[in-house]
Parts: sequence; C-alpha cells; structure tokens
Amino acid sequence: MENINGLITLNDFSKIEIRVGTIISAELFKEAKKPAYKILIDFGEFGIKKTSAQITKLYIPEEIIGKQVIAVTNFPTKQIANIQSECLVLGAVDNEEVTLLTTDKQVKNGLRIG
Repeated sequence: MENINGLITLNDFSKIEIRVGTIISAELFKEAKKPAYKILIDFGEFGIKKTSAQITKLYIPEEIIGKQVIAVTNFPTKQIANIQSECLVLGAVDNEEVTLLTTDKQVKNGLRIG
C-alpha cells in the first residue's frame, strides 16, 4: 500500500515528542461539538497537560483514569470549546471508534517514545 502522505525523514520524526503519561482525571466534555472527554494527563517532569479526546465509543471515564497513554506533547495549544488542549492522545482509528495506544507494562511518566 502506498503512503498517501509522502515519506518523512528520521530527522522529521525526531522533532515529534511522543511521551507516556498517566490519565489522572477524565470527565464528559459537555461543551464539545462531538462526544469527547476532558482529560488531565501526568507526564512526570514534563508536567500535567489537559486535552480533549473523542474516545467515548469504547471507554468510560472511570476505566481510563490510571491508564498510561501515548501522546504528542509538543504541538502548539489548540482551543477546543472552552479548554486549551496541550497534547494529542494517540489512538488507532476505525471509523468513529478510537482505541487508545498504551504501554503493556507500567513505565515512568514522561518517557519519550522513539
């Protein structure tokens, strides 16, 4: 299958900070246009960041609190309804179902994915 977005270099990839963090809170994001959760993620020495994630099809807030996830942490902030999103949680997307990318073992918050 051909890569429709073109090739990137290792240097391009190295600019993306993808880190492990633990979800410390999650709640329904009532103000969002599409169903989503407001999430706070602890990235250890890189701080606590807030984001919005459209993962309501497969998850409820109570089951994701404490879960380690993978996120891009060096995008500029983005206004989503009434919050400033500070990171992008990564997931496998199948139509409207998003499965979170996680670690299979507990690791230190803030570790970089490479």
